[in-house]
Amino acid sequence: MNIVTTYSPQLERPGHGLTVADAMEPCEYQIADDSTVDQADDILHGADIEYLLVRDHDGRCEGLVTRIGLHPFLDRARSTERTAISATTHQRGPFAWPTMGLALAAIAMRIKHLAVWPVVDEDGYILGVITADRATGLLTTGLLATTPAP
Repeated sequence: MNIVTTYSPQLERPGHGLTVADAMEPCEYQIADDSTVDQADDILHGADIEYLLVRDHDGRCEGLVTRIGLHPFLDRARSTERTAISATTHQRGPFAWPTMGLALAAIAMRIKHLAVWPVVDEDGYILGVITADRATGLLTTGLLATTPAP
């Protein structure tokens, strides 16, 4: 007697095959790691955004800086004119990549307490960001769409 088993990767993988690329959003605002805290603060307030992606001198993703992360440096008003973003404590790698499973990325973000996570290519260049809200929303929608009605 021969038993035939069919393999379905969609049933085996949480998130039903969704990847970070499915949830990735562009990030229009970036800053060089040698820019100052004052420059970053000006961009954050001028553009009314919560975070900036940080690039190194080669243009690769170095991390992500937030308004909240800059507060300790802004309290020392005199030093912000000379303090480079690279000298601040901010979110650094590893980063997400587009082919990473969305469910795995959501778990990693939850464990690391990340609201936003940079997405990079295999060479470390910025492709965009993934947000915890978007990842959760897509995973929830995907699960609801595939759950049979009672």
